[in-house]
Amino acid sequence: MTDRRQFLSSVGAFAGVAALPSSAQEPRSALPPAKSVMASDDYYGTTIADPYRWMENTSDPDLLPWLKAQNAHARAVLDGIPGRAALGARISELSGELSITKKVRATDGRLFFEQQPAGAQNFKLFVRDDGRPARVLIDPTTLEIDGKHVSLDWWEPALSGRHVAYGLSAAGSEASTAHVMEVESGKILEARIPNTDFGITGWLPDGSGFLYIQFIGERGTPTFYWDSVVKLHLLGADPKEDWVVLRRGLYAQIPMKEVQVGVVRPVAGTDQAIVEVRDVRPERAVWTARLADLVAGQPRFRAVATDDDLVVDVAATGDDLFLITNRDRPRGRVLVTSIENPSLATATEVLPQSTLVTEAVHPIHGGALVRMMDGGVQRLMRVSHREPASSVPLPFEGSIRDVFSSPLRSDAYLALTGWLEPPAVWRWAPRQQLRNSGLDGRPPFDLSPYVADRRFAPARDGTQVPYTIIAKRGWKTDARNPVLATAYGAYQYSLSPAFNPRVLAFLDAGGVYVVANVRGGGEYGRDWHKAGQKATKPNTWRDFIDVSQALITSRVTSSGHLVILGTSAGGIAVGRALTEQPDLFAGAVADVGFMNPLRYSAEQNNLDIDEWGPIVDAASFRAMYEMDSYHAIRDGTRYPPVLVISGFNDPRVATFHAAKFVARLQEATKGKSAVLLRMDFEAGHGMGSTRKQRDALLADIY
Repeated sequence: MTDRRQFLSSVGAFAGVAALPSSAQEPRSALPPAKSVMASDDYYGTTIADPYRWMENTSDPDLLPWLKAQNAHARAVLDGIPGRAALGARISELSGELSITKKVRATDGRLFFEQQPAGAQNFKLFVRDDGRPARVLIDPTTLEIDGKHVSLDWWEPALSGRHVAYGLSAAGSEASTAHVMEVESGKILEARIPNTDFGITGWLPDGSGFLYIQFIGERGTPTFYWDSVVKLHLLGADPKEDWVVLRRGLYAQIPMKEVQVGVVRPVAGTDQAIVEVRDVRPERAVWTARLADLVAGQPRFRAVATDDDLVVDVAATGDDLFLITNRDRPRGRVLVTSIENPSLATATEVLPQSTLVTEAVHPIHGGALVRMMDGGVQRLMRVSHREPASSVPLPFEGSIRDVFSSPLRSDAYLALTGWLEPPAVWRWAPRQQLRNSGLDGRPPFDLSPYVADRRFAPARDGTQVPYTIIAKRGWKTDARNPVLATAYGAYQYSLSPAFNPRVLAFLDAGGVYVVANVRGGGEYGRDWHKAGQKATKPNTWRDFIDVSQALITSRVTSSGHLVILGTSAGGIAVGRALTEQPDLFAGAVADVGFMNPLRYSAEQNNLDIDEWGPIVDAASFRAMYEMDSYHAIRDGTRYPPVLVISGFNDPRVATFHAAKFVARLQEATKGKSAVLLRMDFEAGHGMGSTRKQRDALLADIY
């Protein structure tokens, strides 16, 4: 199953927005005006005006021409920045030298891996049979859908390795259609299953079929993700004959809300299945059942955990069911119980709460590997109810992007990276030294000229907020340093160290890149998340402001050289920092940002609403209104240059967030500040974008 809360940042350091033309060079007449059609809503006695509500209707005949005109204007301005072409060429050179392996699966005699090889435009699926060279199974760069580029959204091989199920979509839309391939011959079976954006949840033990999540609403509407179903597909069958295994209302023992998603995961090597009901929250309700009974429609569910038990991850190997729970332990602990007779009350604690945050559990034969978070840096532990927990030494301090393991195997593959450590897949096995798998060759980068320095900034309430400076070795404090500072702060997701070759072009030019680990993220666990969520959300952007102020006070930079960036949910951080203290910054970049959360109900992706709301009374309205950057814009305020970015096919943050924010900001500034809208009509939220698209994006906003 694809985890929609995961966000892989594709952006590095951006300071080019500070070089946007002044108003004297960018006449107001060059900007296409946006029509104003007043709409208003009453929220518990407060009336909110919304003059650009019409932009929420993608069928409005005025919308697409306005977006295209805005993009053409942005293109003319960005292309006119001196050095843009040379910078773009250097970025492409750097990104083309890096090989990235995103996912690995080991089956009997076969190793599957998804990789963007050096020089390639997108990720491909490879398989390596024992004793034979790797071969390409799926190459999206050779495919088109309606004349648009194709992306590999997800994939999962059967336990035998004989078949692989995978999803394809066009132009970054994530509108995935499932396919099945026979691995040995490369034959693609006839079945096509639409609306499988979240992928499959597991194969049947004998490889005869798989379970998958399907959406049944109308794509593009606010109800598309509602009332999803879990179905079973048997190989060779017509997908129209696939039957529902789990849906809302099917079983009284499994309560589900319309915005929740059911998950059924077969446990390899057993006849059991894990059943979960999830939403955007880390916590989920959990049951177990015999897989055959569940498929037959006669399950006997065994309750494991309710939402109140604060279970944030679960994995099984044999009869051992490992769970991470935050109940009474905000940084988490690991318990193990029986999958056939589960009981949290009698479960054994195999990893107690510590100063680290317990993030995820991955099954291996006889135990599990546990990812831990240490304020942004990750660690790894091995647990079992048969022996004490032990630490797994890692080759460097950084991030564990993922752990690829199986309850049928004693080994595992780890995807590791760091600020200045290129991503690579390492193989771990008990009583053996961790070794590089060699799937990704070491890129020809000399990283010795660069340095990463972790620091802390005092927030206004005294909280110490960590941030990291990445720069050329020997850099000096200087108020003229061009700095790009980025923050996220949502979903209990951490901005952990991640190597980006494109950022080297910025550093080589004297730039300084800063990552702020603001509240709302997961760097210090549940408490850190809750301290920047809903009513406490202002801590997210005020932490960002306070980190920015610390950079200025310590002369890392000055207001005239500091640009801030927020991507996706980080749009709240950048948008509200900009609107609350515009004189602190030289510029701002909102990349596919969540700028108008008050209107969450109008877009397709409102499954995420529990992170922000929902609006149920005056207090929850005020909390949501406070984080809305669109409504925080004030006429006559002097805002710095702003670059706003959107993908026309974005299923996660609707285009209207960017469009409405730009229209309102342009009207408020009356042409006295550059406000640009960069649209990519062949992209979505960034997932599925080609290397060329990412290179062009970075060249525009460096």
